[in-house]
Amino acid sequence: MLPFLLVYTIFAIYAERKISAFIQDRLGPMETGPYGIIQSVADLLKLIQKEDIVPAEADRWLFKAAPVIIFVSVFTGFCVIPLAPSWTGAGISSSVFFLLAIVSLDVVGIIIAGWSSNNKYSVLGTMRSAAQIISYEVPLGLSILCVCMICQTLDLQEMSYQQGIYSEQPQYLFGIRSWGIETTSIGGFLAWNIFRMPLLFIVWIIFFIASLAESNRAPFDLPEAESELVAGFQTEYSGFRWAVIMLAEYGMMLLVSILGAVLFFGSWNTPLPNIAALRLAEWTSGTPNTLTSTLWGIFWLISKALLFVAIQIWVRWTYPRLRVDQLMNLSWKYLTPIALVLVILCGLWKVIFI
Repeated sequence: MLPFLLVYTIFAIYAERKISAFIQDRLGPMETGPYGIIQSVADLLKLIQKEDIVPAEADRWLFKAAPVIIFVSVFTGFCVIPLAPSWTGAGISSSVFFLLAIVSLDVVGIIIAGWSSNNKYSVLGTMRSAAQIISYEVPLGLSILCVCMICQTLDLQEMSYQQGIYSEQPQYLFGIRSWGIETTSIGGFLAWNIFRMPLLFIVWIIFFIASLAESNRAPFDLPEAESELVAGFQTEYSGFRWAVIMLAEYGMMLLVSILGAVLFFGSWNTPLPNIAALRLAEWTSGTPNTLTSTLWGIFWLISKALLFVAIQIWVRWTYPRLRVDQLMNLSWKYLTPIALVLVILCGLWKVIFI
């Protein structure tokens, strides 16, 4: 995943510049390469060559270790992501729990980065980040709990199989078990969780909003608000260490996008259903446990994830930044109560209809 993450980050930065330029009626990068396509590569080379500056009053060892902690905690989350039917990742039966636990450690790295910098802007950004990430982990966790209740598992690969044509589990259409009707051969988007259980679409909206806050993306980028805090917890960082922090941010964007695709949008399964003699789902899934099924699975999962990354970029350049009080109100007064109600409704739905 590491080489792919590096390549993805280079293209994601270029795409963000171009999308933001389109939204603001500008051109974006145009000089370096055709249509500025190698501008991100030039920026990466520049960052690698920059001097590694450590402030005189900073805690030197913690200051250097913080970017590594941030990146490792995010990157480790990819180890449990199932990329295809035969690429199960680490294969942990409680992979959802592991993912939430390990990714939440990035807030520790952010706190260390801000505190060790010995800079008032960095400390303020750190406090904002800790409050934001801890607050939005609550609705994020509750939204994931809704999916776990419907799927009756904490295994991401098992959730993926339940949303495909090769599942040996009982299938459900719009959340209700299809008594006497074989739905495993239909496949496609009709087997996705948001169609198996209509309430999960609302759950996904909460998940998406909370994931933006977890990724420190606008309109939830208060920890690094450049108009108020220069750059927040990363104010004192330069060169390669700053690049590692940015790599972790874009890695988090991809991670939550893949997780959203796995939980709600069919994971590595094809969106095309079988329609009578047109076996679209089977043709675009490949034979199980073969190279073709692996390639198709990776293609569909990454395509869905990149679509959600594009939506995150779109949201960033469309909505203004929230104030601190608005950010906390949204989490504790709206998202968390709604998520709690949805947990209860999903439990009742599971008991009554299944």
